[in-house]
Amino acid sequence: MAMTARACVVALVVMAVTILCFERAAAAGTAGRSDVQRLLRRLNKPPVATIQSPDGDTIDCVHISKQPAFDNPILKNHTIQMWPSSHPRGLNQDANVAPRPFMQTWHKNGKCPENTIPIRRTKEEDVLRANSVSSYGKKRSKFTELAVTTGHQWAEASAQGANNYYGTEANINLWQPIVETASDFSLTQFWVTSGSYQNNDLNTIEVGWQVYPQMYGDNCPKLFIYWTRDAYQTTGCYDLKCSGFVQTNNNIAFGVSQLTPLSTYGGSQYDINILVWKDPATGNWWLQISNEDIGYWPSSIFTNLASSASSVTWGGEVFSSDAGQTSTQMGSGHLPNEGFGKASYIRNIQVVDASNTLRSPSSLGLFASRPNCYNVEMGGAGTNWGTYFYYGGPGRNANCQ
Repeated sequence: MAMTARACVVALVVMAVTILCFERAAAAGTAGRSDVQRLLRRLNKPPVATIQSPDGDTIDCVHISKQPAFDNPILKNHTIQMWPSSHPRGLNQDANVAPRPFMQTWHKNGKCPENTIPIRRTKEEDVLRANSVSSYGKKRSKFTELAVTTGHQWAEASAQGANNYYGTEANINLWQPIVETASDFSLTQFWVTSGSYQNNDLNTIEVGWQVYPQMYGDNCPKLFIYWTRDAYQTTGCYDLKCSGFVQTNNNIAFGVSQLTPLSTYGGSQYDINILVWKDPATGNWWLQISNEDIGYWPSSIFTNLASSASSVTWGGEVFSSDAGQTSTQMGSGHLPNEGFGKASYIRNIQVVDASNTLRSPSSLGLFASRPNCYNVEMGGAGTNWGTYFYYGGPGRNANCQ
């Protein structure tokens, strides 16, 4: 079903989020507000410059050496790697959709100076939307695989046929799925992982876009990153909300509005190219988006990923506390059998091998946790899309109950 309006802020969502903020603020009391203020002081570093975005976000241009990454004791004496030592061989920027500059709304009012990075300022209401101050910016559940995965549904593809991976590249279709409640989310991403839930040593690097009103306060799709080294127990976070990712780029911010233009059902299609690879000289995991090197996860913050990844997965995920009945959409909100222009896709999927070369995975293993709600199908041959698949769905429907 095509959306009748594509405005980013839906009144009912904002109302629900606002009510949630006030309820949690009242419950927090004086001690809770003190915790919130301490967190805000830690997250919001003194800026060199500040840019007010037309959509209401405040972008702080923070000196590169003062960014949150360096609150991490592991990185106390870290020397910033300003540029990757090399890019993967075989990097191909040819696209079916014409390349375009990466634009975010805040760019309309300025640009951060050299040697600074843009960080969306965290507001008190952002923190109050979280389940607790300590959980702000983190996965909602921890400690067991069941707790982390309860309420989640996936439609995804995983690389098959290799034991070690050193990165991935893919073009990810951009949409604005509808989420049913403010606490639901819908995302498209890839996961570069090693380790396991069972041993509490799952290491992940995650990159993509998501609609997550409880996190961001609206229903716009946002560019995000995530990492953990202990199966989401105590380490890791979204974006720059904890110490870990070292950003070097002064043009792209995480968690801000908005990714544009967005695809429309039966109309124009847009996607974003994302590459993550392990720098062969330093071991750091670098991130590139739309041909721009953004920064890196230092090898030292990981355990298993300090060497290589054992798995790479691409696809969609939704969360709802009522996962069996939710109408929260994944991708375009349509099942993959509808094909191009209607179903969401991930294309030109490649992995990085031990020689720092991009290649197509030998095969993909497909998984859909509830195929009648959200599904995944391989794309056909005869295109210049390389390895690709369609995925997504509407959630609750006549066959998904």
